[in-house]
Amino acid sequence: MKKLYIETFGCQMNVKDSEHIIAELSDEFTTTQNPQDADLIILNTCSVREKPVAKLFSELGALKKKNPDAKFGVCGCTASHMGEDIIKRAPYVSFVLGARNVSRIKEAINKEKAVITDIDYDDTTYIFKNTRKNPYKDFLNIMVGCDKKCTFCIVPKTRGKEISIPMDIILKQVQNLADEGVKEITLLGQNVNNYGKRFSVEHPKVDFTDLLREVSKINGIERIRFTSPHPLHADDKFLEEFATNPKICKHIHFPLQSGSTEILRAMKRGYTKEWFLNRCEIIRQIPDVSITTDIIVGFPGESEEDFKDTLDVVEKVRFEQIFSFVYSPRPLTEAANYENQVPKDIAKERLYKLQNLHAQILDEIAKNQIGKVYKVLVEEPGVGKSDNFFTVKFENNENLLGKIVDVKINEANRHTLKGTVI
Repeated sequence: MKKLYIETFGCQMNVKDSEHIIAELSDEFTTTQNPQDADLIILNTCSVREKPVAKLFSELGALKKKNPDAKFGVCGCTASHMGEDIIKRAPYVSFVLGARNVSRIKEAINKEKAVITDIDYDDTTYIFKNTRKNPYKDFLNIMVGCDKKCTFCIVPKTRGKEISIPMDIILKQVQNLADEGVKEITLLGQNVNNYGKRFSVEHPKVDFTDLLREVSKINGIERIRFTSPHPLHADDKFLEEFATNPKICKHIHFPLQSGSTEILRAMKRGYTKEWFLNRCEIIRQIPDVSITTDIIVGFPGESEEDFKDTLDVVEKVRFEQIFSFVYSPRPLTEAANYENQVPKDIAKERLYKLQNLHAQILDEIAKNQIGKVYKVLVEEPGVGKSDNFFTVKFENNENLLGKIVDVKINEANRHTLKGTVI
């Protein structure tokens, strides 16, 4: 068989897309970790972070030097918005496949200089072959695309309009995973808690809470996670299910982006500082729940008062993890054309202040973990994730793999807990 080398950048949805690509090509290719051995090299790209285009061509050039005889393909979000320009800049690239067109990977490979980047393409009823890296947990797309108009985000331009995957397809896939021994499932979508807004086929009216309830009925699935819910759609029905369903892990990734209502309005996020704090106040009533988030500093027009609002939210919510970034203009986004851009040095100073504040909070959170007992899914020898998404290390015991065990925490730092299985 031929050998495939694939590099994945960006979010968990991209990781799952790469797994789909590997599975779709599995009758012809085996994977390799060494690009020099590969017959086919694929870069699955992301457009969200800073300088993704430069990163793409730099990596392509480096891989071309390592293996000049391989066939090259570019997939993902950067492929969606650059299209044929990728082949113009790197003529040795054989095909370009957009983020919305993963099910057409064989078509792309078999057509020289194929450029398939249709963001209106619908494969929500396509049944992908399954592959996963971990035998005990898996990720499952429940929707594609995004209808939001966040002024900093390119995703709607690369993944198209939001369409939910029919519930019967999702439940059948979850059942199949349970039959294969999977204990934990993570439901994926740009705005997972807006599931059910639109289907491409006739479908009963359902929402994300309905889906969570149905997934939780499947025997063998012991844990349910999801990412990422949008604060705007965090209604009381959803939060009640999150709090009370024993199979739903008590961790929620809740993207704030900014603590300033004015900046949130400029971002077109659809909620206010007060709404976000209210939702978090409800969530914090759940014992040992953890809340993680995304924050952008230096968004166009952000004043010192706006930034202080962000720090205020961080102090009040006390996030267990923050993915924080300096704003960088993305192509095809509204905010890229705003005139009131914040100077980079000011934005970087604000990022430093934010991260320093959060480091202090994390030290306090870590101290409070000592003596607690968490249920941990053992994913690797001596390592697992708690229900609330802490990485937990403990004595190595091969017999525990795939089991959910109680671990008493003895040591803690900002990122990892250490304990004893009891």
